[in-house]
Amino acid sequence: MNFRKSLILGPLLLVACTTTNQFKKESLMHDPYLWLEEVEGEKALEFAKAENKRTLEHFQQNPRFKTIEHDLRKIMLAEDRVPAVHLKNGELYNFWQDGKHVRGLWRKTTLQNYMTSHPHWDVILDIDALAKKENENWVWKGASTLPPAHEKALVYLSRGGKDAIVVREFNMKTRQFVTNGFVLPEAKSNVQWKDDNTVYVGTDFGPGSMTDSGYPRITKIWKRGTPVSEAKLVMEGEPTDMSVYSYVQLDGDNKHVFHSIRTGFYSSENWYEDDKGVKTRLPMPTDSEFWGVFKNKLFFELKSDLGNLKTGSIVFMPFDKIFEGEKAQASLKAIFVPTDKRFIQGMNPTKNHIMLHVTDNVLSKIEKVTFTNEDTFKTESVPLGENGMAYVTSTEEESDLYLAQYMDFFTPVSTYLGDASDSKNMLKLLKKSPDRFNNQGMKTQRFEAISKDGTKIPYFVTSKADIKMDGKNPTLLYGYGGFQSPMQPSYLGTVGKVWLEQGGVYVISNLRGGGEFGPAWHQSVLKENRYKVYEDNIAISEDLIKRGFTSPQHLGISGRSNGGLLTGATFTQRPDLYNAVIVGVPLLDMLRYHKLLAGASWMAEYGDPDDPKMREAILKYSPYQRLSKEAKYPEVFIMTSTKDDRVHPGHARKMVARMKEQGHPVYYYENMEGGHAGSANIEQAILWNSLEYTYLWEKLK
Repeated sequence: MNFRKSLILGPLLLVACTTTNQFKKESLMHDPYLWLEEVEGEKALEFAKAENKRTLEHFQQNPRFKTIEHDLRKIMLAEDRVPAVHLKNGELYNFWQDGKHVRGLWRKTTLQNYMTSHPHWDVILDIDALAKKENENWVWKGASTLPPAHEKALVYLSRGGKDAIVVREFNMKTRQFVTNGFVLPEAKSNVQWKDDNTVYVGTDFGPGSMTDSGYPRITKIWKRGTPVSEAKLVMEGEPTDMSVYSYVQLDGDNKHVFHSIRTGFYSSENWYEDDKGVKTRLPMPTDSEFWGVFKNKLFFELKSDLGNLKTGSIVFMPFDKIFEGEKAQASLKAIFVPTDKRFIQGMNPTKNHIMLHVTDNVLSKIEKVTFTNEDTFKTESVPLGENGMAYVTSTEEESDLYLAQYMDFFTPVSTYLGDASDSKNMLKLLKKSPDRFNNQGMKTQRFEAISKDGTKIPYFVTSKADIKMDGKNPTLLYGYGGFQSPMQPSYLGTVGKVWLEQGGVYVISNLRGGGEFGPAWHQSVLKENRYKVYEDNIAISEDLIKRGFTSPQHLGISGRSNGGLLTGATFTQRPDLYNAVIVGVPLLDMLRYHKLLAGASWMAEYGDPDDPKMREAILKYSPYQRLSKEAKYPEVFIMTSTKDDRVHPGHARKMVARMKEQGHPVYYYENMEGGHAGSANIEQAILWNSLEYTYLWEKLK
């Protein structure tokens, strides 16, 4: 269970000299590539397939391709991979993919069995067999079981990896889908158990039932044995809201029903519903994040100061205070208060304790909170690792057991078993992943670049220790910079093998917009300040060059999703800095992003392009509008997925078409399935990554 869900370098200043007014004129002209927004349009698919053919033929004949693919395949399909598991009712559940089970197996084992060298796995559902039997391209999207027995499940299946899912009820004892059970056709649905015979459901009920962002606008309560059309309305939002959903949380023997209207990506109204159906709005600011119920207390994360309580604090109030309206805020107390370097990432309750996931100067630590009475508590550190990522991966309501993991750039993932009731906070090592590359003679360093407005932007550099600082090292800078998602250390298994071992330099950036330094780090670059993220990325690039790690001829950047926007915006502003640019599943046409698929939900991040002031601000960086025939760009590699129903593939397609029209060299690969992840299975992921690294070596060596 988890509650949460610059340095000036003379000639490098040369840039394309298109002005903002020119951008505005161009943006108001008819877009000749709107036909590429027809996701399954015949002409659009022909465009993608022709580009795929050219790209695959080019890179697959590169001598490096086979070596890279071989190394990636060996790692990604290794039989000695350690299965990632989570606790459920005393058992360990896992979803597993390998060469024989490309789509995957949903399976479980006992804790004792897992600790053996060759655990026996009880297969619950074989997705490969199901796809073959039903002639469907099923991709696993998870399942929710009904506590405390966990004998009933709602299974979520996607066609080709899309966010839209098919929901089907599954019997965990018979291992069969339930005839005439709870079933929903493909849609961006949310479904939650209430009891054995009842679920809360938000789905596409027909015209007007979805928000402008493409998510459910209403939720209903649905009784077993009745058609979903007879489900009764329980909560309703506005079309301009992001989404509406209903759910149940357990707190010991108590079962609480909550409803949430997500009014924006970072704002919500939350309601409690009692046994009589009376709804009470939780008395907190709309920008606070409701994290759940524990020991008859409600927990929230503050996203702005509230009285003497600081932004980024985790606060709680007694359950019965919610009926007092805003007066209840006077009873709030904090169990976690951030500092300049320490921030909260998540919290996981066990039966009697709360496990906190805390970042300390970007690195990650575990802390345990124990309430000694209703208002007082103590906090203890759980000793696990020092220079990387320690975090709790799974807890359960039935006990104080929890699973934790540790990893850093050079240390593979290790899984530990903990017992929160243990006063010594000792952890037992269950599994440790094998090393996947030779890290002897390698090191990680931390630096800070100075962005244009004077802000210090940290970043990690991993390389061979005896690296020559002669500006000739192939260097890959990876970043994201958005949605309060932090970029933190992780084991560099595949990167280490196909990049670092061969002499490459790998850089992780901690750009503003991420979650490395709390809400303020993120909020400082929202909407009209978005351009600062790209200045941060440019500042790190220039700092790497100044320090002698690399030079424009040997420097590449990569990012996906919002990170694809990052690399798109960066190379169109400073094409002189890079010789390789990977733009993955990207947003690129920022004047139309809010009209495409889930784009409307991101206006809290990027702003509304229909607002004249925001439009002017967006045009300063929107990659599709910034493209200039006169500029000299590196040979960019743009990648996306046809089945991405979150970030529209039209962004990538249109960018490629316009670049080709202007005479710029560009590579393009569109996986015909895969969803926003880009790949629907391991085989597709191997190909995707092989293409990326072959391209990088071709350009940066």
